[in-house]
Amino acid sequence: MRPNPANNLDCNGWSPKYQPVAPAHRALCTDARGSEYGNGGGRFIDNGHYVGHDEPSVKFISNVAGSGNTMTYFMTLPKDPAAAATNTGSVTNYAELSPAPWFGLPICDPASYPLNPCTPDSDRNSGSFTDPNAAGSAFMELQFYPPGLAPFADSVSCDQTQWCSALTITSFLVNFDFTDFNLNCIEPQNIAFLQRNGVPAGPPSPQLADISTLTPNAQTLMMNSGDVLKVQISDPGGGTGPGLTTTVTDLTTGQSGFMVASAANGFMNTDIQTCQGSPFTFHAEYSSAKIQNQVPWTSLDTGVLMEQEIGHGEVCSSLASKDPVAFSGFSDNSVFDTCMGGPGEGGNRGEGSCNLQTGNCVNPTMQGTAGPVACPSKSFLSGQLCEYADGYCLPQGTRTVSLLGQAVTETSPVNFCGQNRFQNGDLDFDGLSYQNSSWPNGSPNTPMSARYAGPFMANGRPYPTIQFESNAPNSESLCDFDTLAGCVVPPQGASFYPFFTMTSKQPLGSPVGLPAGACVWNFGNTIQGITTADFGQDAQYGAVSVDKPGNSISAPTANPEFNGSCPAFSQP
Repeated sequence: MRPNPANNLDCNGWSPKYQPVAPAHRALCTDARGSEYGNGGGRFIDNGHYVGHDEPSVKFISNVAGSGNTMTYFMTLPKDPAAAATNTGSVTNYAELSPAPWFGLPICDPASYPLNPCTPDSDRNSGSFTDPNAAGSAFMELQFYPPGLAPFADSVSCDQTQWCSALTITSFLVNFDFTDFNLNCIEPQNIAFLQRNGVPAGPPSPQLADISTLTPNAQTLMMNSGDVLKVQISDPGGGTGPGLTTTVTDLTTGQSGFMVASAANGFMNTDIQTCQGSPFTFHAEYSSAKIQNQVPWTSLDTGVLMEQEIGHGEVCSSLASKDPVAFSGFSDNSVFDTCMGGPGEGGNRGEGSCNLQTGNCVNPTMQGTAGPVACPSKSFLSGQLCEYADGYCLPQGTRTVSLLGQAVTETSPVNFCGQNRFQNGDLDFDGLSYQNSSWPNGSPNTPMSARYAGPFMANGRPYPTIQFESNAPNSESLCDFDTLAGCVVPPQGASFYPFFTMTSKQPLGSPVGLPAGACVWNFGNTIQGITTADFGQDAQYGAVSVDKPGNSISAPTANPEFNGSCPAFSQP
């Protein structure tokens, strides 16, 4: 299938040939490793741009057959404070902290790194980065998008008041030794909202995705803050079945939505030479969730993952450097590049703007030991781990944008910057994700934590082993991949780093009945009167991996949700 001029063939948006269908969505890609021998020294440099994410995660491990392709989570969606969010960060909403909590899983794709055959649902596949015969692998993320910053085409929300969810499958078109790749389509992504009728809102494939793909319709599953969800990921029938299937049942409202990653639904994989797509039905890669069963090209030690995407939010007293956008059926004349006087800026001018012709930017910064310092290059084409601009920045209040030829009202509760226009993320670590007072802590001025139970295997039993991990070091300019010096969590210069906690005092909520004293996961900060275990706070992330210097990971440990002071229980 021949690609559209604007598409999702490089979800990072840096393809020299194709325009991105939604350049504000760089945060929704999968974080890739780079060549240890080429530009970037082990970090992924996409057409001169560093591409990184900050993704604290819990990896769930099991040797049981089926644990790598069938699982169920329960989740309570966070509620935002009753008070309005502020431009000082004194009151925060969840969309400002994380654009996409997600659940992840390795997927077979013979057209993805390292371009080898892959047997679905099989532990015969190798996921080793050092194995030239490893199976071709993609990575699935079932992402949840918090409300408040809509429309989705321009930001991170489907709606001003409701959540939505999408199935994404991201591939990496590089061979084993990084000698064969196509920079026009290096990281293609399939994406589709979960729909009540299972029919994608628009073409999901990297080649044909357009603004309709990213625009919810009447069939898109919408969920309320505080709703309790049952989340199921499965591969019915294995490699000969209909395809990887994700289903979310809102136990509070009784509604459900699903998506099957099938050729029949328009999913495609991508030819490395031509960027053209072929209808393809995706399946889970592994039978079990053994510790080695992962995607070889990702910066995280992937597998069965529960994650929070962070480092994509800054609020500001005002905005500067107006820089309108127009792409693929969407235009907005009131977008800015620079955050003025945000809590992370110390009352000063932030980063940006940038000149598209010269590549030069105003006031680019990078990680320092005690806070942001000047970037050694003013060019956003340099590949440096620098924050070149704060944009896309959305002004507080309502304004009119054009979506699919229609005038649409867009609303932002605060002056909000996504830090994803000229780089991907908060690379000087001064935004809301790195402020102690921003995250759920029991204060009425912070949102409720996302709460999780599980995952549970097909037999109803929990996964026995976990690892905590964070790929923040991948984005740290002070992290030396050769010596591992400076590769730490929390990042140097960050005033805070969020962490996973557990509570036996606050269950998921009706209608999920858990045994008395059962434990559930939370994320963010210690919650006064609620948290019963914090796993050493940031110490939970362990130490930087010798094999993956961009990833800090703990030793495997017994799953604390079902061990120690937490009573064991099966899937409710």
